[in-house]
Amino acid sequence: MTRTHPHAAAVASSAGASEGGDRQPDTFVREWQEWHDHHERALADPHGFLAVTGLHWLAARPRRFPGVPGQWHSGPRGVVVSLADGELVVVDDRPVTGRHEFGPIEERDGITVGIDGGVLEIARRGGYDILRPRRPEHPLRTGYRGTPAYPPTTRWVLSGRFVPFDTARPTRVGAAVEGLQHVYDAPGAVEFAVDGVPLRLTAFNGRSPGSLSVLFTDGTSGVTTYAANRALAIDPPDEQGRVTLDFNRAINLPCAYTDFATCPLPPAENRLPIAIEAGEQIPYERLAADLPAQP
Repeated sequence: MTRTHPHAAAVASSAGASEGGDRQPDTFVREWQEWHDHHERALADPHGFLAVTGLHWLAARPRRFPGVPGQWHSGPRGVVVSLADGELVVVDDRPVTGRHEFGPIEERDGITVGIDGGVLEIARRGGYDILRPRRPEHPLRTGYRGTPAYPPTTRWVLSGRFVPFDTARPTRVGAAVEGLQHVYDAPGAVEFAVDGVPLRLTAFNGRSPGSLSVLFTDGTSGVTTYAANRALAIDPPDEQGRVTLDFNRAINLPCAYTDFATCPLPPAENRLPIAIEAGEQIPYERLAADLPAQP
C-alpha cells in the first residue's frame, strides 16, 4: 500500500534540531516517505495485525474457539491441539491432524500455522498462551485507509545519549489488556533535551542487536496521538553513547487499531511533560469508533 502522505510536502524548518539538519528538505521528506510507505505496507499485510479477528486465552481445560479448528489447551507440555476428523492445521508446510503438541512457547515469542482461509498465531504474552486467528478479508484490514501522521520535520530529529545501567533492570509495565503485565529488561536510559528541557526515557532492547526501543506518552497523547502509547526505534549507540531520536518515526502499536492486541504500556517515567508533535497520530479506525466487536 503506497500512498503519498498529504502532509509530506509541508516540512517545517529546523528549530532546536541536531541530527538531520544537514540533509536537504526534499531528501529528508523522501526518506521519511519511503519509511512511512514501507511501514504502511507491513501493517496492511494480508496476515498482518489488521487481519487479526480474535484474541483467545488458553487454559488447562480444552476449548474450542470461533473460527479456529480443534480443541486447544495449555499445560506443562505447552500448547496442545486436538483436531477432530476432517480438521487440520498446517505446521511448517505439513498438514497436521489428530493431536499435536507445540511445546512451551517463550514469552513474547510465537509461531504461525495455517488454517482454512488464513493463519493462526500461537503466542505467549504476559505469562499466558494465546491464539489469534488472522484472515485477509477481515474488515479492519480491507477497509484500512492508512495512518495519519504529523508532517515530517527536522525539528524532531534530536541528538541524545544512551546511559547504560550497571546491570539490566527488570521493568514491569502494564498492558492494553486490563490485568495483564509485561516484564522487560531495560539496559539503560536515553537522555536528550527539547528546547532546553532535559528529558529521559527508559529504554528496552530493540529488534536488532544493540538497537533500542522506547515506549512513551507525551502532551499530544489522547489529543492528536493515541492515548495509551507510542513507540520509537533507536539505532545502536556509537562508542561515545550518542544516539539519534527521530520522533517523525514514532509509531502506533497494534492496540491503537484493534482490541485484540496485548501491547505493553510505557513505564511511568516515560510520560513526557512536553508535546511531541511528530510521528503517527490517532488511527482513523479509533476516531471513527468502527472497530469490530470482540467476540
